[in-house]
Amino acid sequence: MMSEKRQFVATGVIPACLMPFSADLAVDEGAYRRHLRDVGSVEGISGMTINGHAAEVHALTIEEQFRAIVVTKDVLQDRVPTIVGIYTNSSLEAARIAAYAEHEGADALLVFPPDFMTLGGHLRPEMIYEHLRRITDASGLPIILFQYPLASNLAYPLPTLLELCRRFPSIVAIKDQCGDGNLHERQIRELKALDRPVNTLTTHSAWLLGSLALGCDGLLSGAGSVIADLQVALFRAVQANDLKTARAINDRIYPTVRAFYDAPLLDMHNRMKEALVILGRLDEAHVRPPLMKPGVAEIEKVRGLLAKAGLSAGYRKVA
Repeated sequence: MMSEKRQFVATGVIPACLMPFSADLAVDEGAYRRHLRDVGSVEGISGMTINGHAAEVHALTIEEQFRAIVVTKDVLQDRVPTIVGIYTNSSLEAARIAAYAEHEGADALLVFPPDFMTLGGHLRPEMIYEHLRRITDASGLPIILFQYPLASNLAYPLPTLLELCRRFPSIVAIKDQCGDGNLHERQIRELKALDRPVNTLTTHSAWLLGSLALGCDGLLSGAGSVIADLQVALFRAVQANDLKTARAINDRIYPTVRAFYDAPLLDMHNRMKEALVILGRLDEAHVRPPLMKPGVAEIEKVRGLLAKAGLSAGYRKVA
């Protein structure tokens, strides 16, 4: 059941953690526990997201996702809220994951749109209404709704997004990756103007300072698996209206943007694993196919850009 000690508030910095694998591509639970302790030790984070894109959820079985929930709660306890990703094309399966997450003590859910809807689901909003209904019938946990990039053909049209927030009071925030500055600002403003305001957590990690300056309530980002401390510092500077400090912190973050988010974008979390190895916070970097390990030149590029950001071996090294 949801913790009675606190009510989850979708604000601030929420890293999305990675999922380490061993050389035989099995989940490396020991490395996962160390990774959770490492990121969870960063002062100022507001929660931890698991079973998301950063954790290669597309390649995890349901049983592995369930085990990740159990392990995460065992490591984090009630010190750091746990947000569980709901990533599946089946509304029935989504409901089962949501119910399991609540039973194991998760604090919130991050709901992804079913990939199947890329074929025109935006023209049938009743599909996502039903998907959310199944999830909310199965669990009373607060929901962060993932707004995908417009280019993905999975983004919710603004009227649909607002209607979802009206219909489902458990939606407390949007994880916004729409990729369009004009729409991003409009969503932030119209979500705040609802009778029951809904927060915006940006995941525009490639232009984080600009996005936060538009009025986001926080951020939810896979890059937090590596630079959560810098993200906390940036968020605090923006909240304090300290542009000078914010720009200085952003200057440190920018090399990591080039390290993680250059093309092809699908390698972003792959590169983050390599970064953790370089920084001494992960022993090995393995990904499940069809993802492939970066070549030597790509890894050296990541190493050089981390150095430009002032990050080197031993930086916040995990015990």
